[in-house]
Amino acid sequence: MNTNEKILAAGKRVFKIEAEEIAALSDKLTDDFAGAVQAILDCNNGKVIVCGMGKSGHIGKKIAATLASTGTPSFFMHPAEAFHGDLGMITKDDIFIGISNSGETEELIRLIPAVKRNGNKFISICGRAESTLVRNSDFFLDISVSKEACPLELAPTSSTTATLAMGDALAVALMEERNFKPENFAMFHPGGSLGRKLLTRVKDVMRSESLPFVTPDTTFQDLILKMSEGKLGLAMVVEDEQLIGIITDGDLRRAWQKYQQLFDKKIEDIMTRDPKTVTADMMLAEAEKMLIDNKITSLVVVENGNKKPVGVMQLYAI
Repeated sequence: MNTNEKILAAGKRVFKIEAEEIAALSDKLTDDFAGAVQAILDCNNGKVIVCGMGKSGHIGKKIAATLASTGTPSFFMHPAEAFHGDLGMITKDDIFIGISNSGETEELIRLIPAVKRNGNKFISICGRAESTLVRNSDFFLDISVSKEACPLELAPTSSTTATLAMGDALAVALMEERNFKPENFAMFHPGGSLGRKLLTRVKDVMRSESLPFVTPDTTFQDLILKMSEGKLGLAMVVEDEQLIGIITDGDLRRAWQKYQQLFDKKIEDIMTRDPKTVTADMMLAEAEKMLIDNKITSLVVVENGNKKPVGVMQLYAI
């Protein structure tokens, strides 16, 4: 086996081991998992505090972030900092999640009396059922693994992946119980592209000024002038203020190939009748899907209940 083959084999072995360990987690779920989810749902005025040391802490930060972004107020608290004042962040309504594969992490164990005195519900994510952490918790989420992917059985690999998966399972179960929707997710991600699409309506991105309108009687020369002035790559054909068609740059190119005397043609000979339209209040995500599904780059925005054009929305403006 050459060097490349050995490297690839090592990578594949890690994937196989960790995949098998994660798959085995489903058989380890007990009523404690359901109880933990219900306890979090019941703490209406509280938050979820996730706490862990070392690699467990790194995973804990991701779990806290996932919970917070999916409708469960949550933050990560470093156990060492907690013992030096950060315990003041915890209120009696909060849920405490302690993460430790061994269940004997000193910095975490030292917090147990304070959490107990405060009356917080305690969820342990742990790999040893007989550990101190589990014995003092209200709910035990078992992330025990039979084998680490590390060939030395020293570096947390399968166990940290299992912890991450358990945190995801917790977050998803909470999402489903809360009937968490895409628009809820977007509320917590307003700065990202997903948030923008799910919170933004067509009226927020459409162009509504200096729109290029023509009528069936408009000359071809005036059509070209209108399209050039409009800088949208199209002109809207209206009659009695109602949209009856649209002419795009593509329509002009096709007409140029089809007709020898293009300047003698009428607007209605080259326009696309009954073009796709949207309303100003439509969600941007829905309008964008129309653009993609129909393989077009522009949509005419019309008034509710009629075909009076009030704007144009284009894919490249999203």
